Amino acid sequence: MLTVENVDLYYGASHILRRVGLDAPKGGVTCLLGRNGVGKTSLLRAVLGLEPIRHGRILWEGQDISKLSPHERARRGIAYVPQGREIFPRLSVLENLQTGFAPLPRKDRRIGDEIFELFPVLKSMLHRRGGDLSGGQQQQLAIARALVTRPRLIILDEPTEGIQPSIIKLIEAVIRKLGDRGDMAILLVEQYFEFARDLADHFAVMDRGEVVLAGPKAGMVEADVRKFLTV
Repeated sequence: MLTVENVDLYYGASHILRRVGLDAPKGGVTCLLGRNGVGKTSLLRAVLGLEPIRHGRILWEGQDISKLSPHERARRGIAYVPQGREIFPRLSVLENLQTGFAPLPRKDRRIGDEIFELFPVLKSMLHRRGGDLSGGQQQQLAIARALVTRPRLIILDEPTEGIQPSIIKLIEAVIRKLGDRGDMAILLVEQYFEFARDLADHFAVMDRGEVVLAGPKAGMVEADVRKFLTV
């Protein structure tokens, strides 16, 4: 399980995260909701070690990882699919996937068949440059690259942004399949309520740097959540 305990994060003098708490258990999808600018991506960056926290703790599989570097967290099974995909446009699809080998021991550096079972379109495009792919294909590549690292926690930052509806359905099916496996925690940041509602086992809603609602999906009251999503 990922556990965030009373985390404060500052950018200079600006207090960005205020005593934030969050749990993301294995075997399920935890959706983090909120408007733009409320601290969702900052929280992800804190979990990944890309931003230092001022107070609190971040625990993964029972161990405090608050002071570990990003590459040390990656070696502990934490993978990230960033907003905007951020694939390498001049590298081939195969080379992009192979960048996922970085945190793995040499003996584990291979691309499993599961990658192409989840994203069959990539198998026919292995030698095409990443920058030549459509937006939806690039998003599939970004998720596949994260899965190459064999994560036990995968963090996805708005994977539906700018994606056509048919690919959104594919990504939804992949996330659900990964969650159903039971051996992976999934933390999904999303603005679109319907997509998050359909996938979530647990949810948290942020506003002004704080978690203002959280709990299991069964306890989600749509009206309460939506008021923190509308501008």
